[in-house]
Amino acid sequence: MTPAMPVLVLNSPFLPNFSRPQRSPAVTKSGTLYFPLFLAQATALLEADGYDVDLLDAPAAGLDLPAVIARAERQRPVLAVIDTATPSIDADIAAAAALRRVLPGVFTVLVGPHASALPEDVLTSVPGAVCAVARREYDATVLELARVLESGPATDARLAKIEGLSFVDESGVAVHNPDRPYIEDLGALPPVAPVYKRHLDIRRYFNPNAKPPMVTLATSRGCPFRCSFCLHPQTLTGRKARYRPIEDVLDEVAWCLDNFPGLRTVFFEDDTLTADRARCKAFCAAIRRRGLRFEWTANSRADLAPDLLVAMGRAGCRQVCVGFESADPTALTSMKKGLTAGRMERFRADARAAGIKVHGCFIFGFPGDTRESIMATIDFAIKLAPDTAQFYPVMVYPGTEAYAEYAARGHITAETWRDWLTPKGLHNCVVRNETLGPRELVRLCDLARRCFYLRPSFLLKRAVASLVSPGEMARNVRAGRVFVRHLLRGSQV
Repeated sequence: MTPAMPVLVLNSPFLPNFSRPQRSPAVTKSGTLYFPLFLAQATALLEADGYDVDLLDAPAAGLDLPAVIARAERQRPVLAVIDTATPSIDADIAAAAALRRVLPGVFTVLVGPHASALPEDVLTSVPGAVCAVARREYDATVLELARVLESGPATDARLAKIEGLSFVDESGVAVHNPDRPYIEDLGALPPVAPVYKRHLDIRRYFNPNAKPPMVTLATSRGCPFRCSFCLHPQTLTGRKARYRPIEDVLDEVAWCLDNFPGLRTVFFEDDTLTADRARCKAFCAAIRRRGLRFEWTANSRADLAPDLLVAMGRAGCRQVCVGFESADPTALTSMKKGLTAGRMERFRADARAAGIKVHGCFIFGFPGDTRESIMATIDFAIKLAPDTAQFYPVMVYPGTEAYAEYAARGHITAETWRDWLTPKGLHNCVVRNETLGPRELVRLCDLARRCFYLRPSFLLKRAVASLVSPGEMARNVRAGRVFVRHLLRGSQV
């Protein structure tokens, strides 16, 4: 029997605890480390087709580039699939180059938001390092590429038939094949949870919005809303929501509960789980019908009806992550949020009544934002009193409408992609607007965090929650260990 073709699927080294898969990649103040969900899904598809896949999450495993190269030398992959992010892109390309130096025959394909947004730059910045880019939703593109490599040489003519692929041809010219249609039948994709079990240690991953240990799953891809800054719908998953069959999702949840002892939380990392409210309600009803008892967290809009929130709470939803963003109508219009401050207040009250915790996200520095409007947003955040909150300058990434808008106005202050992060890997501010520069935006974010988190009422509430629940204690200790230092010291920008 012919041995299976080896494939390396790599979340490559960069900075310790660098969370590349999240929408705003960084080393976070809370110690967050996302599961490599998209890489795991590609791994599941490749393994289902019989390939010998090594999924390696270097930041989570604490591996540097020499350790990754040594492992690749033992495996000798024919294909290496490497994830990308804007702040780490130079390191991502360097990892591809290092693999090609040691294994000249390996075919390196880069995937993820940055490569999808700027494929030609990625292909040509270091000649010979990157063989191809699989753009947008890349599962099927990578699988088709693996089949091509397994069946013969990677000639221009054969690569040119793979939808969604960009590559450099034999004359050195970048070729961009037509986009691959998004996968409509997500039920055809194999589950990712067994991939986690085979390749990853779930104890290494953490999200402060979920009690550890946790796993991340998805019930859908894509988002129909138009927020100009949101990365994944504009570079990976698309503006149309597509759904997995509910029973398939719950089969995967049941598998996780059986196979990950001590599992406390499932984080449903859909772009917006609640985009289709009727489906969300059916999802909650199915959880209860099957008698599945587990806590879960999800991304939500701040516009849900009270009855849906009640249904979610009864089905085990512990917390929702919500983009409130701003209290200022001009800023909300600029970012195409499609919500008003009044609607957000009603949502917060309804979530509280349903017993669902809320993590609120707030963004400063959109066109039209002023110091006065940002101070009003800080007051609004305190009035809303979500259970936890994060405050960031607007982060713009290639491939998004927000990036294009700021670039056109000359309001991007970064000189290199690495400037998206501080030297230690924290989020940096790389934009200005009409009245506020990067340093002022960072100072306002620091002020917002102190105003929000140093309230006596907040501190008392967290202390009581930690005493009542061991899971809350574990979550608060793990998140707070790093976060408190940044809260008291402020950012370094």
